[in-house]
Order: sequence, then structure tokens, then C-alpha cells
Amino acid sequence: MTIEEVTQNINVDFTGIPPSYYLLGLISAFENRFQAMADSTMKEISWKQFFAIICINMCKEPPTLKELSDILGSSHQNVKQILLKLEKKNFIEFKVDESDKRKQRIILTDSCRRFCEKNNEMSINIMDKMFDGIPEKDIVTTIQTITKIESNLKSLLY
Repeated sequence: MTIEEVTQNINVDFTGIPPSYYLLGLISAFENRFQAMADSTMKEISWKQFFAIICINMCKEPPTLKELSDILGSSHQNVKQILLKLEKKNFIEFKVDESDKRKQRIILTDSCRRFCEKNNEMSINIMDKMFDGIPEKDIVTTIQTITKIESNLKSLLY
């Protein structure tokens, strides 16, 4: 299938645009739309704050600022600002690392866990609606594609 066939209902001329350019634009536009939807759905915190919580929760041990910045793909300064806002809301705490006193670990609080439990069903419903009708194999292919693009991007940066 060509870009023209996929985008026939969109009022933009994609003639001559390589699929890779279209994909990058689509990812950027999707991220903007998703963030706006998530920000309006979750009243207490922003999508970026919630995404930080998700990533902290997925870590095998409480992450450091550097580790979380790497996971989020954002600068230390941006992640620190997100974390300071979460700390003010009593969603995270900074704890000194037991084995290396120079490091601080980011800990989710009980208030954060209650917030996540309260919003879990809503999150599941949103995800179910967003991925409705999309076969798991297509999702896996998309993950593989974006992972490879990200790997290529990292090789340009380092």
C-alpha cells in the first residue's frame, strides 16, 4: 500500500514524500494529539508526569535521575522539572542510595500508588479504544520499527 492510498482521506498532498518522512511526521503529530488527550483526561498531573511515573514503576529498582532521563529520552533538566512537580504533589520522594551516597533514587509514594489505582480502569479503557482493531502482530512490528529507528538515532548522537 502506498502513502497516497493510506492517506486518501487526509486533505494534504503527500505526493513524492518518502514514507520515512511521512512516518516521522505522523509520530510527531500523534504524540502531540495523545499528550493533549491525556493532559485533559488526567486532571491532577500531566501526561509527561504520568509517563515518568509509569517508567519509574517499571524499573527493577528505583532509578536515579540519570537512569530515568535515559529511559524517558529527555534531558536531566527536563526530567528534574517533572520530578520536582511530582515531589510537590507527594507522588515521589528522593532517597539517598544505600551503596553510593552520591546518588539519589526516585521512589513512588503511597499517594502515587493510590492515584494509579484510582486511574487504572480509565487508562485501560483508553488503551483498549486506541488499539481497537489492530492485530498484536502489527503492534509488535511497529515496536520493532520504532526501536530500530531509535537505535539509528542514538548512533547519530553518540
